[in-house]
Amino acid sequence: MPEAISHDNLSLSPIVAGLWRLTEWRMDVRQRVQWIEQALELGITSFDHADIYGDYRAETLFGEALKSAPALRRRMQLVTKCGIRLRSAQRPYRVNHYDTSAAYVRAQVEQSLINLGTDRLDLVLIHRPDYLMDAAELAETFSTLTREGKVAHWGVSNHTTSQFALLNQHYPLATNQIELSPLMLDALDDGTLDQAQQLGLRPMIWSPLGGGRLFTGEDAQAVRVREEMTSIAARLGTSLATLAYAWILRHPSRPLPITGTGRIEGLREAVAALDVRIGVEDWYAIWTASKGHPVP
Repeated sequence: MPEAISHDNLSLSPIVAGLWRLTEWRMDVRQRVQWIEQALELGITSFDHADIYGDYRAETLFGEALKSAPALRRRMQLVTKCGIRLRSAQRPYRVNHYDTSAAYVRAQVEQSLINLGTDRLDLVLIHRPDYLMDAAELAETFSTLTREGKVAHWGVSNHTTSQFALLNQHYPLATNQIELSPLMLDALDDGTLDQAQQLGLRPMIWSPLGGGRLFTGEDAQAVRVREEMTSIAARLGTSLATLAYAWILRHPSRPLPITGTGRIEGLREAVAALDVRIGVEDWYAIWTASKGHPVP
């Protein structure tokens, strides 16, 4: 596996393990420990969480595994997100909403530290753009929690270029976690990947397999893309999933794809993409299949 990236002492593995569905994997503590160990053996050292994942339970499940095998913490980077107040039985908000106030961000960071059983988070992202965000105030919150040793680095997720630039003006951000896949091309045209290259920051990529739609979608776009990619994958001697990761990795912004699987074979397919180099025509053939028309 290629050398991990660095940004002001932040290092993330080229493939990141996503824990969004951890509660659905139905693993006991021993199985969770084994899964983490196998991911680490594959060179996947970065684990992506959010406070709301699994109805606010996923972080705790992961933390139980780390408590059972505490030596694992030194071998990994913990990433989490906050800023969404999601309704649940324990949180009867009137509506789902965003909150980047100092009090809420601090409370969620401190809760994530407890849930994950660690004294420091390697990277915390603001999960969604908060229309009521006070950038200067939020930057001060970042600075304070960093001085306290609770968070090493900060970033955002799902932010537009202007939203990123506003906050980055007040506090240096490490990344923008965005959606990109052969079925979701918006980031290629909306400026987020251009901004990443401009600033020298590697974007994190969620849903690189289109939430499974790449394999099972019956809509016209999914069928076109699957047919084109199946042909290319067969010629390259690789799997459809590996090809999808390789298509993302081909972008010069050097993206960091996030997996979403509890299957070790799924992690292997993601890591295998690091050794697949897609030609320009194949890359654009997939783009063309997704768009349904050739380049202008």
